[in-house]
Amino acid sequence: MGENDTISAISRIVIVDDHALFRDGLATILGAESDLEVVGQGGNADEAIKLTKDLTPDVILIDLDMPGGGLNAARVISNEIPKTKIVVLTASEEDNNLLNALKIGAHAYILKGVAARELIHILRLVIEGENYVPPALAASMLLEMNMSKTHPKKEVENPIDSLTGREKEILEGLAGGLSNKEIGQKLFLSEKTIKHYITIILQKLQVRNRVEAALLAQKRDLDE
Repeated sequence: MGENDTISAISRIVIVDDHALFRDGLATILGAESDLEVVGQGGNADEAIKLTKDLTPDVILIDLDMPGGGLNAARVISNEIPKTKIVVLTASEEDNNLLNALKIGAHAYILKGVAARELIHILRLVIEGENYVPPALAASMLLEMNMSKTHPKKEVENPIDSLTGREKEILEGLAGGLSNKEIGQKLFLSEKTIKHYITIILQKLQVRNRVEAALLAQKRDLDE
């Protein structure tokens, strides 16, 4: 009996990633499997939510770093369409992103460097009711959890402290009056990627625009 024979029904999948080339390639790979069918594709959080509500797929593959924020979309989907299993497919190895995804209700957290065969295997595990976290990230997460029990962290007083190192670098560029293009050139990232990061930064800092974010960063520097 082949691996495909372990799952008789065809599982319906939605893919949401703002990189169309990656998304199309993934759809081709999954669509070649007899037990998997890609029924929809999207490129942002709003499309992820709409596709899930309209199609009620068995699984949604969702990136974190996209317009509207993948975690935001996952939160809505988990609450409103719990039948759909959430699989995060991301390049982020940040422990915070992993923990937040699991808290929201993601069934799997997969890094984009995974081989196609391994990805398909993990998807089948999720469809059968299993959960998956990359072993290296799982070990790191357990270590952090154990350390937090013995050395509890102080409550975060400043929202800037919740930013990742990369996000702080981008915020520093904002505070310095740099444009998205200039920040991207400085950090060797595309202007589109910088824009996505800024969306996440504004959400974390709970500010309305880049000017307020820059002012918050400048105030932090003055206070220190």
